[in-house]
Amino acid sequence: MDFPGVRALEHVDFEIRSGEIRAVVGTNGAGKSTLMKIFSGVCPDYRGEIYCNQIRCFLNTPAEADRLGIRTVHQEVDTALFPDFAVYENLMMDDIVSQSSVSLRYDRKKLMRCAADILTQLDIRLDLRVPVRTLTLAQKQLLLIAKEIHRECRLLILDEPTAALSRAETEKLFQMVRQLAEQKATAVIFISHRIAEILNICDSCTVLCNGRVTDTFPVTKDTGTKTIVEKMLGGNVSGNDRDGTWKQSRACARPPVLLEVDGLSDREQKVKQVSFYIKRGEIVGLAGLVGAGKTEICKTVFGARRRGAGTIRVDGTEVNLKNPAEAVRHGIALVPEERRREGIFAAENIAFHLSAASLGTFCRFSFVNRDKIAAHASGLIKKLGVVCRDARQPVRLLSGGNQQKVVIGKWIAAESDIYLFDEPMQGVDVGAKQELFALIRELAEKGAAVLYASCDVSELLSVTDRIYTLYDGRITAELDTQETNEKELTYYVINDITEGSDA
Repeated sequence: MDFPGVRALEHVDFEIRSGEIRAVVGTNGAGKSTLMKIFSGVCPDYRGEIYCNQIRCFLNTPAEADRLGIRTVHQEVDTALFPDFAVYENLMMDDIVSQSSVSLRYDRKKLMRCAADILTQLDIRLDLRVPVRTLTLAQKQLLLIAKEIHRECRLLILDEPTAALSRAETEKLFQMVRQLAEQKATAVIFISHRIAEILNICDSCTVLCNGRVTDTFPVTKDTGTKTIVEKMLGGNVSGNDRDGTWKQSRACARPPVLLEVDGLSDREQKVKQVSFYIKRGEIVGLAGLVGAGKTEICKTVFGARRRGAGTIRVDGTEVNLKNPAEAVRHGIALVPEERRREGIFAAENIAFHLSAASLGTFCRFSFVNRDKIAAHASGLIKKLGVVCRDARQPVRLLSGGNQQKVVIGKWIAAESDIYLFDEPMQGVDVGAKQELFALIRELAEKGAAVLYASCDVSELLSVTDRIYTLYDGRITAELDTQETNEKELTYYVINDITEGSDA
């Protein structure tokens, strides 16, 4: 399977049996997503042959995959649900569509009874009448799995299904998956970076590296975390002979430390006793998988999540940040992961955004000086290299990279000292990435403290000075970027060394 300039998969042989739970692992870019897209009928331009029950099939469309009983639960569950429809309507949507093709009306009571029976069989407790947008992410995940398996399901593909789940919710999901495999002989492909979960639930494991299958092996009681990690990373990895315990370096933490976080936890326990510091002019990475707690740390520091414990110091002074407004007053800026939902006002223009965090600068006696805003925006657009028609252009019409420049520009105008970047390159093309990297380095060179949170190891190695690794809401290691490498960094990101790693 080729994409322009890239061979995503090459000579992949893959076999899974009924009732088998197979893990598929690999580092970013290994080819996992491409392989699953082929199985889901999303990538019809593949080469090779696919057989289902020893009969050759052609997965040219999602409908063809659906006809064969191949169901996929993607990591971004919101893209597969209708937020304003009730739980029972989402669960029974295929039945509603089939009924609506005959009549514009459908039997709500009958559908609710069917939905209730399905959820009861799976031991899922949800209010059938509430809109899906009111559910938690974990509830949406369980609902989507129920939706996919209540019809005939021969192969269930789960893409990082536990990323946003608590341990109790994860165990609930595992019970459902085991029930499917044992009672209905459903084959399950389980894509995950969480090795402990693979050892818990999977019967076998396939390792992908650079688009090739490098190994497939049974998962037994003798299979250890270290075995899987080393197969993923292609060799013996010992974390550079570190002892598995993490202690924050204080020797190089002399002033001027601009941001210091000590023992930080949030009320929901997504952030657990986190400590780190950032000096002026330093870019510090926060490396972790999806669901490791990167976003929660950024939002807790920014006052957007409730702090349960710990202290935050800005330029040596302890601050109590109860909300984002207080964080902004102390010079802290957040560039959020979900840019469209949390970082921009889609209907507003560029000039509005570039003045939003510093509006008082452009006011006199409560009156906004629009000419001053326009002049300021034009200068900042030129400085940031925003490609646009003019400052009056709506931000929603900009590319992802240019939208991100506008979000950063808003905080530059506010003269922020501390920047929290949460997955800043998400949805940004290669050319724009380089421009944004240069902009972030420029902020640091001018004395700002930068926290760069990402799951992309290569990004972190290219832009940071130091890196903290994160697993399940806890800091597991502190690494000097110049002295580490992709293998070591990945080792700490996917391995929960706080619980020890077995051989």
